[in-house]
Amino acid sequence: VFLLDLKLNELKLRPTAFSNDSCYLPPLRFPAISQMVDSSDGEVTQYLIHGGKTPNNELSHKLYIVSMAPSVNKKIILCCTDKDLVGDIPEARYGHSINVVQSRGKTATVIFGGRAYVPIGQRITENWNCVTDCQPLIYLIDLQFGCSNSYALRELQDGISFHVSLARNDTVYILGGHSIENNLRSTNVYKIKVDLPLGSPAVTCTVLQSEISFSSAIVTRTSPDEFLIVGGYESDSQKRLTCNRISLGEDTIDIQKSEAPDWTGDIKQSKT
Repeated sequence: VFLLDLKLNELKLRPTAFSNDSCYLPPLRFPAISQMVDSSDGEVTQYLIHGGKTPNNELSHKLYIVSMAPSVNKKIILCCTDKDLVGDIPEARYGHSINVVQSRGKTATVIFGGRAYVPIGQRITENWNCVTDCQPLIYLIDLQFGCSNSYALRELQDGISFHVSLARNDTVYILGGHSIENNLRSTNVYKIKVDLPLGSPAVTCTVLQSEISFSSAIVTRTSPDEFLIVGGYESDSQKRLTCNRISLGEDTIDIQKSEAPDWTGDIKQSKT
């Protein structure tokens, strides 16, 4: 694990270490990663890492919590814990999303989408590494107690993988993504709203329309309520060389085109 230090347009990798009481964090491919942010000062307090492919090509179902450990010097020490879950536990997967929402002073974690290997009872030598879309369920996790509950929403009919997810307060927006079943990159935007009252949580979904469809794009936060989506694929053989700026309001999402980087010829012409 490295820390990225960006100063004066110069990017440096800074090595870090884990505390002695940390669990083992394997090198995962395509896990879902999210941040836990302190609402009082905006500081990132924890990182959540779920799923992904292990080096031996197995899928992980584990949820890791990575936080800063106390240090007597300037050296940055991380602590990684493996969070045990009970209830409706999300199956091992990759290419999915994880977000943190806040409602009524409470916090919950939302997991959605991704791909998994075909069920073990259906796996044979010929299809051992074949994957399928996970069921389009919304998983709501209480990190304090480790409780996980799944929600089936009628607006979510198809599994989606390699999508983009953006969270603001009690709402998660899901954009893009690819469905294996129908080989589709939809223009739908799924607005997932989470209410956390004293009793049982409530999860609702509203389907919005956009003019963009993509998969495997990169998203980065440029300000508390603004994001930039870069790259990805418009089809299996066509790269997405455009960029979009996303602004999240109190109950709205605004998608605008943004100036794209001056892509090199290698990026424009390569197929990957």
